[in-house]
Amino acid sequence: TAIFVLTAVTSIITSFCCREVSLVCPDKEPGLQPWMPGHSEDHRVTISNNSTVLLTTSATVHSIEILSGGKLVIADTNRPILLRTKHILIGNKGELHIGSPDCPYKGNLTILLFGRLDDSDEEHSYFGRKYIGVGSGGTLEIHGERKLSWTFLNKTLHPRESSQNNYLFQRSWGNRGIIIHVIDPKTGEVLHDDRFDTYRSKNESYRLAKYVDGIKPGLILAMMVNDEGSNNLEDSAKKSISRLGSKHIGSLVRPQASVSIDMMSNSSILELADHPAGWGPGDRVVVASTDYSMHQAEEFTLLPCPTCASNQLKVRGKTKFIHMGEEVDGVDMRAEVGLLSRNILLRGEMEPSCYGNEACKFFNFDTFGGHLKVNSSVIHISGMELQHMGQQTMGHYPVHFHMNGDVDERGGYDPPTSVSDLSIHHSFSRCVTIHGSNGLMVKDVVGYDTLGHCFFTEDGPEERNTFEHCLGLMVRAGTLLPSDRDSKMCRDITDGAYPGYVPNPRQDCSATSTFWIANPNNNLINCAAAGSEETGFWFLFHHMATGPSNGSYSPGYTEHTPMGQFTNNRAHSNFRAGMILDNGVKTTQANNKDKRPFLSLIGARYGPHQDSDPFKPRVPALIHHFTAYKNQYHGAWLRGGDVWLDDCQFADNGIGLTLASGGTFPEDDGSHQQVKNSLFVGESDNRGMPFPDKRIWGPGGPDLTDRTLPRGIDFPIRGMQIYDGPINVQNCTFRKYTALNGRHTSAFGFRLNNSWQSCPNNNVTNITFDHVPITSRVFFGEPGPWFSKMQMDGDKTTIFHDIDGSVSEYPGAFLVKEDNWLLRHPDCIDVPDWKGAICSGHYAQIYVQTRNPANLNMQIVRDEYPDRPLTLEGALDKRKVYQQFQPVVTLAKGYTIHWDQAAPAEVTIWLINFNKNDWINVGLCYPQGTTFTILSDIHNRLTKQTRKTGVFVRTTHKEKINHLHLARGYFYWEEDTGLLFLKVKAHNHRETFAFCSVKGCERVKITAIVPKGSPPSNCLAKAYPKHAELPIVDVPMPRKIPTARLVSNEIKMIPTPHYFPHITRKLERK
Repeated sequence: TAIFVLTAVTSIITSFCCREVSLVCPDKEPGLQPWMPGHSEDHRVTISNNSTVLLTTSATVHSIEILSGGKLVIADTNRPILLRTKHILIGNKGELHIGSPDCPYKGNLTILLFGRLDDSDEEHSYFGRKYIGVGSGGTLEIHGERKLSWTFLNKTLHPRESSQNNYLFQRSWGNRGIIIHVIDPKTGEVLHDDRFDTYRSKNESYRLAKYVDGIKPGLILAMMVNDEGSNNLEDSAKKSISRLGSKHIGSLVRPQASVSIDMMSNSSILELADHPAGWGPGDRVVVASTDYSMHQAEEFTLLPCPTCASNQLKVRGKTKFIHMGEEVDGVDMRAEVGLLSRNILLRGEMEPSCYGNEACKFFNFDTFGGHLKVNSSVIHISGMELQHMGQQTMGHYPVHFHMNGDVDERGGYDPPTSVSDLSIHHSFSRCVTIHGSNGLMVKDVVGYDTLGHCFFTEDGPEERNTFEHCLGLMVRAGTLLPSDRDSKMCRDITDGAYPGYVPNPRQDCSATSTFWIANPNNNLINCAAAGSEETGFWFLFHHMATGPSNGSYSPGYTEHTPMGQFTNNRAHSNFRAGMILDNGVKTTQANNKDKRPFLSLIGARYGPHQDSDPFKPRVPALIHHFTAYKNQYHGAWLRGGDVWLDDCQFADNGIGLTLASGGTFPEDDGSHQQVKNSLFVGESDNRGMPFPDKRIWGPGGPDLTDRTLPRGIDFPIRGMQIYDGPINVQNCTFRKYTALNGRHTSAFGFRLNNSWQSCPNNNVTNITFDHVPITSRVFFGEPGPWFSKMQMDGDKTTIFHDIDGSVSEYPGAFLVKEDNWLLRHPDCIDVPDWKGAICSGHYAQIYVQTRNPANLNMQIVRDEYPDRPLTLEGALDKRKVYQQFQPVVTLAKGYTIHWDQAAPAEVTIWLINFNKNDWINVGLCYPQGTTFTILSDIHNRLTKQTRKTGVFVRTTHKEKINHLHLARGYFYWEEDTGLLFLKVKAHNHRETFAFCSVKGCERVKITAIVPKGSPPSNCLAKAYPKHAELPIVDVPMPRKIPTARLVSNEIKMIPTPHYFPHITRKLERK
C-alpha cells in the first residue's frame, strides 16, 4: 500500500485576483503538482493534507481517496487519458475537478471502474464497491464539452431507405478495360453503362472519347479500371475525361476509381429539428421508437458528411423500423434522437456474463456496474457519459443523490446542485435517483437502456426537484423493488412477504416507469418518456415516508400535496400507460392481515389542497400540453381530485384518457376532473410496421389500411373513457375513430368490467368529430371479447350529460345504456349502434349500503317499468363486512328494492348528487314479522363525524310518507306485500361538483330485526301490478339541432363489410 501525500503550495491572492483566477481552467491553476502514478492494481492512493495533484497521463490504481483539503485535477490534454480504478472516494474537504463551467474539458477522458461483486476486498459500509463516492463535505466538479443532448427527427426515416440517394459501383465490373456508369444524381439509378478495352485497341479509346463528350450535363460519370486500361488510351479520350476533373487518367494501370464517388452505400441521413451542436463522426446516437414497441429504438454511429446541411447527420447503416419525423393528424409524433457519446466517460468494467447473485435468474449478462453516489456535498456534473453503471443491489445507481436535504439556495448551495447534459446508457439499475434530497436540477439528461425505474424519486419526501428536457427510453424491468419487477420476478422474488403470500403481479408489481415520482411537488418540463415496459410518467404516493426518510412528514401528506409544474411532456411506446397518477406503495411490513412485501403497489387517492391540508381549499393539479401516443393500453390514467388537463394530445392509444375519481366515496368531496382544448386521435396515419407474428397487425382507420394495433385485433379502442366522475370534457376534437366488425372503436367509451359508480354529472360540451362516423361516436358495450358478460354494476349504470348536444345532437340530453329502465322514459331515442339511448330527465344516485348479510344481490325496480328490474351485485368484494350498491336513479319517481337472500339487518341509503328538495320514494322488501328503527343523519367524511338529524315513525297511511320534515319522517309498513315505504329527500344545498351537501352526506339508516330462517326477500310478485305506475316524461326531450343528421334513414360511410349496421331510425324529432 502506498500513501500518496503532496505538499500544498500556498498562495495569497487578493479579492480582486480571485475574480481573475475564477476564469482559469482547473488544470492551469498554479500550485498543481504533476502526477503520473503508472499502472498497478494494488496501488492505493490517498490525496490529503492540502495536496493538489494534476493527473497528466493514463493510470491504473487500486483506489483513490481524496480528503482533508486534498484536490485531484485531471489534465486537459490532446492525448486520451484512461484512469482505471476500483473506486474514488471524495471525503470531507476533498475535491475532484475535471473542467469547469467556464472551461469545459475538451480532451478525451475515460474513468473505468473495475471490480467484481465477489471481490475479497472489504467493501465500504456506505458506498459499497466500484464507485465514485462523494461524502459529506466533498466537492465534485465534472464539466465536459457542451453538446446538444437530444432533439427530434424532422423528416420521417423509413426502413432500409436513406434520405440521401447512394450509388455503389458493383464488383461485377466485366472484363479488362475502362468501365463507365452514368448515374442519375437524384435517384442514384444507373442510366447507361459500357466497357471500353483501351488496353487492346485505340478504336476503343476513340469510342470512349465520343461517349464521354455525349453525356448530358448534370449527370454523374463513374469510371473504373479493371486489370489495365492505359496501353492504347490516346489523347482525345484523356482530354475528354480530364475536362471532367480527373487527375489520374494518365496512369490507369491498377484497378481504381477515376472519379470520386460515395462508396458508403450502407448509410442513412437523419434530418433533425435542431442543429446538433457538438455531435461529430464516431459519436453514437439513439433514435426512439414511434410505434407501440419500445424495442424499435435503434442506435447509430455518425459518419463524416461534408455535404450535409447544418441540421443533417449521416449515420452508418439503415434503419429497421419507421421513425416518424413529422406531425401526424395534428399530433407531434417526431422520434426523439439522443446523443450517447460524450468526451468524458465514466464506465463500469464488466465480466462477459452474469455470475454469483440472484439477478442471474433473470439476466444472462453481468449487472454489477459502477455507480456514483453523493451525500451532502458540493457537486455539479455536466457533459458526461455514463455506461455500464448501476448494480442490481440496493442503493447503487448511475447517479444517486442520497439524503442530501435541500441542495438549492434553500440549503445554502450557490450555485444550486445540478446534473446536466448527461447520457446514461446500457446501465443496470436506474438512471438518476433522488433520495431524501430537494431542489435538485436534472436537465438535458438522456437515459437509455436501463433496468428498473429510470428517473427515480425514492421515499416520498423528495420535493422541488426539477426534471427539465430529460429523455428516457428502453426502460426494462429490474429486481430491486416490487414496482421494478415484471411478472416472473414478482412471482420468484418474495423476500419480505408473510408466509402464504401469493403474488398478483399486475397488482403488486409490474410498474417499471421512466419517471417514478413519489411526491407530486416536483417539476417535469419538456421531458419525454419514449419507451418503458410499463409506464412513462407515474405519480404515486407514500402514505408515510419510507426508508431513512421515515418520520419526515405526517401520514397522508403527499396525497394532499399540490402538483409541481407539469408542462410540455410527452410519452409514447409504453405498455401500460403514457402517464399514471394513482396508487401508492405499501409502507408497512408484511403481516398476517396483509401478506404483501414492503413497498408493493397498493391503492391510494390523490386530493391536492393548499399547504397539503385537506381542511384548506383545493388546488388543481394542472397538466398542460401533454402528448401521449402509441401507448398500448392507456395514454393517461389519472385518479384523484381536481386534476385538470389543457391543450393535450392523445393518439393511437388503446384508451386515450381515463379520469378516475377518488373512489366510491371520494374523501375530497367537491373535487372534479376536466380535460379541455385537447385532441384525441383513434387511428392515425402513423401505421407502423408488422411484428413477425403479426399478432397485433390488422385493418384499421377510416381507410381500413393494415396497421399495428394497441392490444389485439378486437380490442375496443376508445378516446375518452368515462369511468366514475364527475368529469368535464370541453372543447375537444375526436379524429379517426371508426368501428369495424368485431372491433368496437369509439370516441367516447366506458371502463370495461366495471363494478363502480357512474356519475350523472359527467359533462361533455363543444365536442368536434373529424372522420368519425356517427356510429362510432359512443359505445356503451355489449357481451363479448374484452367486455365479458356486461353484468357488473358499473357496466349497467353508465351515463353522461351532453350539455350542448355536440355528441348526440340533442342539447341537454343524457346518454344512457339502452337497457337501463331506471333512467329511460317513453320518448327516449334508441341508438342501436351505441347500445345506448338518448334521454332527458333529472338524475342522481343512491348508495345502498347493507350489513348482515353483506354477500347478497339487490334488485331495484322503477314503478313505471315493473317488468324491467335492474340486478346489482354490489361494488365490493363479497367477503367484505358490508356491501354497496350504487344505482343512478331518475328523481321524483318511485322504486322498490328486493334481495336474493333474507333482507339485511342494516340498510343505509346515501343521497348522492341530490340537490336540495330532490327526492325519491323507496319500498324495501322485508319478511313478515320484521320490526324497524329508522333515523336520518349527516356524515362528514372529512372529520369522520356523524350527526343525527331526525327519526322516521310508522304511519298507517302510505300517503303520509310524503309529509317529510328535517327532524321527522314517516315510514309505511305494508305487510301483505312485505314492502317498507319511505321517502328520501335532500334538505341541504350541494355545491356543483360535490357528491354530498355542504353540511355532509345526508343518509337514511334502517335497522331491522329480521325473523331467523326467513326466505329470500323478493316481493316483486306481490308489489306489482299493485304499485305499478304509467310512465311519465317529466323533462321533455330537447329539440334536435336542425342541421344534424344523427337520426336519419342512412348515414353514408365508406362501403365496407367491416362496419356495424348503419343507424336507421323511423323517428326524427323536429
